[in-house]
Amino acid sequence: VQLQASGGGLVQAGGSLRLSCTASGNILSINVMGWYCQAPGKQRELVAQITNDGTTTYADSVKGRFTISRDNAKNTVNLQMNSLKPEDTAIYYCNAILTTYYEGRYWGQGTLVTVSS
Repeated sequence: VQLQASGGGLVQAGGSLRLSCTASGNILSINVMGWYCQAPGKQRELVAQITNDGTTTYADSVKGRFTISRDNAKNTVNLQMNSLKPEDTAIYYCNAILTTYYEGRYWGQGTLVTVSS
């Protein structure tokens, strides 16, 4: 199983970025897909996640600014990030809880998001 993430970059405060992540491999089902972030010197924390029935969860810090969505047919999750702030600067990691021969949690490679003031 691989999670391939894309879409990070450098943006000015107030700008927008869209992150995408696609899961591939011998996948039977994907229960949850989401994004975590890790800023320098901090622990990795949940940004947003979405279940296979479309239930979403957001960190308080991103509510109203970020929107998570998924395309179940393409095993893809997207994170639309608007009104970005310098404190959003972090490495963003795609995450999925999915079933192959067993259920497990998988991580994609990180993608760097840098928001300049």
